[in-house]
Amino acid sequence: MSVLLVSKWAALAGLVICVAGLGLRWRRSMARARPRDLAPARGSGMAGVAYAFTAGMMPWAKESTRHHWIAYLRGIGFHVGIFIGLPLVAANPWWGLLPNGPRLGLGTLLGLCAVLGAAGIVMRIREPILRTLSTADDYVAIVLVSAFLAFEAAALVSFAWMSVMYLAVGILLAYIPLGKIRHCLYFFFARAFFGQFVGRRAVIHPQLRVASPAMRAGEARR
Repeated sequence: MSVLLVSKWAALAGLVICVAGLGLRWRRSMARARPRDLAPARGSGMAGVAYAFTAGMMPWAKESTRHHWIAYLRGIGFHVGIFIGLPLVAANPWWGLLPNGPRLGLGTLLGLCAVLGAAGIVMRIREPILRTLSTADDYVAIVLVSAFLAFEAAALVSFAWMSVMYLAVGILLAYIPLGKIRHCLYFFFARAFFGQFVGRRAVIHPQLRVASPAMRAGEARR
């Protein structure tokens, strides 16, 4: 059995662990009791959810990004590499059909994204606050993703790196439901809960307030 075939089986095993682990976490999350907001609605929960997944994700909507544009752009670039890199692995059987120019261009792009990931490690080590807040899981997650992007970039440039790339993606996929990278699943729960809460309270969209019976009674007393 060749090394390339073993690495492909390792990647497949990682995918199975990833899907099964995230599926289990999704099922457990859906089974949890949802907190009930007993306060009268002053706005639209659905409008809040729509905001949370659109304008609420813009950099100027959050203080942490408004004041740290370099860190924000680094993170965006890193995640762009992930969104490109993972589907690109699935398209690996067709890499040979790509002309050299586009293939090398993708390799260069993913290599830059890997560098941005490595820069995140340096930031966590150098900045006192980030260093204090960071856990071992933070470092492991960034190292695994950055290594995967780096090896995929190398495989795009030279197919000799294909086995290492498959092994790297297998380890990364298996780790996703176990470590902090599982936030790719919990992100949707968190944003939906946040949007529904602030939407009902009309914190973000006061112009969308609805006239609940309690509000109408209060206005009538005025």
